[in-house]
Formats: sequence, C-alpha cells, structure tokens
Amino acid sequence: MPKKYFGTDGIRGLANVFPMTVDVALNLGKALASVLPRRGAVIRVLIGKDTRRSGYMFESAIAAGINSMNGDVLYTGPMPTPAIAHLTTAMRCDAGVVISASHNPYQDNGIKIFGADGFKLSDELEEALERYLDDPDLLTERMSPDHIGRSRRIDDAQGRYNAFVKSNFERDLSLDGLKIVVDCANGAAYKIAPTVLEELGARVISTGVEPNGYNINDGVGALHPGHCAEMVKLYGADLGITLDGDADRLILIDEKGNEIDGDFIMAMLAIDLRQNGLLRDNMVVTTVMSNLGLHQALRANGIQSVQTKVGDRYVVEEMRAHRYSLGGEQSGHIVLLDHTTSGDGLLTALRVLSLMQRREKPLSELASVMHKLPQVLINRKVSRKIPLEELPKSSALIAEISGKYGDSGRVLVRYSGTESKCRVMLEGPDKTALERDAAEIADLIEQEIIAKV
Repeated sequence: MPKKYFGTDGIRGLANVFPMTVDVALNLGKALASVLPRRGAVIRVLIGKDTRRSGYMFESAIAAGINSMNGDVLYTGPMPTPAIAHLTTAMRCDAGVVISASHNPYQDNGIKIFGADGFKLSDELEEALERYLDDPDLLTERMSPDHIGRSRRIDDAQGRYNAFVKSNFERDLSLDGLKIVVDCANGAAYKIAPTVLEELGARVISTGVEPNGYNINDGVGALHPGHCAEMVKLYGADLGITLDGDADRLILIDEKGNEIDGDFIMAMLAIDLRQNGLLRDNMVVTTVMSNLGLHQALRANGIQSVQTKVGDRYVVEEMRAHRYSLGGEQSGHIVLLDHTTSGDGLLTALRVLSLMQRREKPLSELASVMHKLPQVLINRKVSRKIPLEELPKSSALIAEISGKYGDSGRVLVRYSGTESKCRVMLEGPDKTALERDAAEIADLIEQEIIAKV
C-alpha cells in the first residue's frame, strides 16, 4: 500500500505544511520510542540537522515526543547525513534522525531515520511507524512522570566524525601541495569539510560556508556546480568539491573547470578498485539514470553493472543483498559499502583525492576513462502523478521515440519520488534532437494530466 508519510527518502515537504508539521514530528518521536527495537530499557536516539531555520522546531518536537515516552535524545546540531549514520552505530544508539531536505530549498524540510546498524529503516519499520501515527489510541498514550526521558547535546560530535572520515584516507598520503575549492552549499558540512581537508594538508578555498537559515543550496553546492567551477578557474585550483545541503552527495570539478558527476566518479573508483582486487564480484550498482557512457566504460574494463530504481536506498538495498562494494547515482550519491553505510560526499571526495595522489595524475586525466553520451533532462512540474500507462497519447509517443533511438540511445520517463515533478530523460548521439524530443514528451504529458484533472 502507498505510504502516507514516508517517501523514497523519509518524510519530506514544505515546513509547517502536512506532513512536515510540528504535530507530526512530535508524534513521530513518540512512535520512534514505542516502535523501534532497542538495546536497553530506554531507547537512545541521535538527532542531527542541516542549517534550515525550521530545523530548530522539528528537532525540539521530535525530541519532546521521544522524551515523553521514556526515551533519551542526543543532539549533534548541524551534521551531515552520513555523519549521523556513522555516529548512530559508533555511539551505540538505537536510531539516528536527520532533519534535512537534502538538496531542496530552505522552505522544504524532511526527516530521515537510520536504524542501529546505520542503514535507513526497512519498509516494514516505516509501515509500523505509519500505523502508530494514524492510531488515535496510541497517540494519546502517556508515560508517568517517573518515566520521562532527557535530552543532551554531544559537544564533540563533529570531532568524532572528522576522525572517522580522515581514517578512510591512507596514512602514508597527504594533500600537501593541492589547492582545493570546497563548496558546502551553506549546509550541514560548512565547518566539517574545510576542516578535514585542511588537516590533511590541503590549501582550502571555502565557499557556501555562511549559513543563515535561508541560503542553503541557494546558488551554491552540488545543485549549482557552476559556482565552484568559476572559483576553480579563478584561483587555479587542482579541483573543486561541491556538496549538497546535507553532504550525502557531491559533484567534483576538475582543474579545467569541467563538471565530474557521479557516473564519472563511479567509473574512476570502480576501475581502481578492480585493479586492486577490491571490487567484489566486479560489480557496480547504478540507477536507471546513469549515462550509457558509464556502462560502456565499465564493460571495457571487465566490470559488470546492475541497475535499480532512482534513489540511494534502492542502491544500498541491492548492494547489501549481494555484498557489493560500490554503487551510486549520477547525482553524486556514492556508496562505498566497505567504508560506510550511506552516501557520503566528503568520504567519496577523499577516495578520489587518494586516487589522484597515488597515481600522481590530475582529475581530468583520471575522469577520461569514461565518455559521456549527450543527455537531456527536463523536470516538469505536475499537479498530479498520474501513472504513465493511464496517459495513452504520452505512452505512445514515448514508445515511438524510444524505437527511433534503438540501441544508440534511450528514453526514461518517471515521476520524482520527492517532488511534484515528471522527469523526462533522453540520451543519444544528437543533443539538438534530444532536446526537441524531450520537450515534445514533457509537453504532451503536461497536457494529458491537465485534461484529466
């Protein structure tokens, strides 16, 4: 059954609009303390957030709900999503909560939940939480005054995560001599990322490190890599690292100012892992959005790939099921399962920097292992997500255009899992033709949806 609260990446929406309201957050806290398995008599939940103004009210509401049901809360303040995943396990907590809408603008917010193992909750646990949220009898339960939990702040949370990230960079290497631009999107990594890179020896030029509650992802970060690219060229940097608002994904910029997305990063890392005998089963997990050029580069190097639906949770599920080492998305979510349990933009950047230092090659040369096919993506806002099979004209046009491209390209049309948008993606040899065909599909879908509403 469709979920009422949880989407593909937790609960998400406009702050102060259902389901992202204080009431839901309070009740979710109660549900967490009542539903999730625990190690001891009292559940312990770690709560982190990004830099959105609305994060204050949501962390307080969730914590109040947990406390009211005899649960304890540990606050970290602004922390990357992967930091919460790691610290949840490192500090032996029963769950970790991240208050963030990732790459979305400040008006949005979201709630992601990690289990005690550092992985996002299973569908079964999310469904159990949903049942609690919709049960009026459970919501009215109260604990006695003797069974109320407490909340406290963890002052060294950033230091703990810094140490963990740096431990994934080889001790015999350093970043001495490298000039790096790091764009933190005015988000959760605004202190951590520059600090880690400087402590490893790099000369760091920081941008997107002045959050004010409203400027997260605003013209900076992984969603706007052009800002970092201009700074790389201006300062003559060796590379740029652009993170999104919660730092679970990244886009790199090479020394020439070119964008290096998640597909290029997976190609570089996969080939290096295979050469060192560390790519389990010579397999990489991608999503249906990955460029055909990635699959061609992998095959040329004796590496297989398997595709999942869009969403890092689906990538991780496939990786866990077969114990694969590497997976990710074109958008920059890269999962290195031998090192961590979730996408981690800073950790991934360090793995690429390690490769650069070991090979003594610039990023542009390392990224040349893959050649990207022209790709066009149109994101069209829609009032309803009507199944494509219920849009006969659009379905017929998609089939017609897919047939025209054959093996030389592909057509992918899907609805976003986190936004009210239809995504139309085409790949092929001629970008002008791609743009024309993608616009025709997007226009027709929009018209059919309007006609049905």
